[in-house]
Amino acid sequence: MVLALALLAAPAVGQVASFTMAEDAIEAPLDGLRGDPARGEAVVRNRETANCLICHSIPGAAESFMGEVGPPLAGVRSRLSPGQIRLRVVDPTLWNPQAIMPAYHRTEGLVRVDPRYRGRPVLTAQEVEDVVAYLSALEAPER
Repeated sequence: MVLALALLAAPAVGQVASFTMAEDAIEAPLDGLRGDPARGEAVVRNRETANCLICHSIPGAAESFMGEVGPPLAGVRSRLSPGQIRLRVVDPTLWNPQAIMPAYHRTEGLVRVDPRYRGRPVLTAQEVEDVVAYLSALEAPER
């Protein structure tokens, strides 16, 4: 089953990119962008925007606090494809309507939105692709 979500034809900065969802993934990179793992790691570690570490842990991080609500991100590449990771970052409720993880690349139908993000997604299409590149490169920790 393919669900086409045409949100905007050519998104401007701060707008939501269009994408096509197939099953449980968004296979094509948003806006055809290529992600950079180093920039993606910076996004994941940033506690002011994505704030991934409030719920997840990442390997090798010298962080003072990492959450345990969400699954550890170490080895996510062995559990999810890049398209599945992309969907979960863009809007996890498209995969699981009961997801507690926030939608990072959506603007419609949200409640209690921080004023900084009203009318714009938390992450740009480029930042989403950077996060996908970083998470897709994470190895499982050695035992």
